[in-house]
Amino acid sequence: MRDANSPGDTGPVEEGPLDADSSIRGDVSTEPGSVHVISGIDHIRIILAGEIDADLAGDLQDATTAVERSGLPVEVDTHHVTFMDSSGVAFLARLATRSSYRVRLLNVPPTVRFLLEVTRIGELLDVAEDSADRSRTGPPDDVA
Repeated sequence: MRDANSPGDTGPVEEGPLDADSSIRGDVSTEPGSVHVISGIDHIRIILAGEIDADLAGDLQDATTAVERSGLPVEVDTHHVTFMDSSGVAFLARLATRSSYRVRLLNVPPTVRFLLEVTRIGELLDVAEDSADRSRTGPPDDVA
């Protein structure tokens, strides 16, 4: 097997630019994950986006600490999550067990909903139905 760095009969393989139609680009997810914590007067909203995996361990721990210190109810918006591994599931479990209130999930995509069902972590969380929460996808009203 040869890769782009291996010499062949005619020298190294030349790589051309990848275009939008490339099957390689379609198979590789390049959307990095992010964690945003928005503190309001009466609740905290955590917005998860992209790939929620071990690369975000520090950010997920910081979000958990913010929730613990605030003592406020927490909402987690997962609308833009494209992938979640056990790190994300563990984060939700930590929030559920350390918060004084039931954690509320908003805008849950099918990939996250599947993990909630398979791991049964969804039993510890309140999963809001999408149709009821479309008007609340922005930051809390009391956040400047």
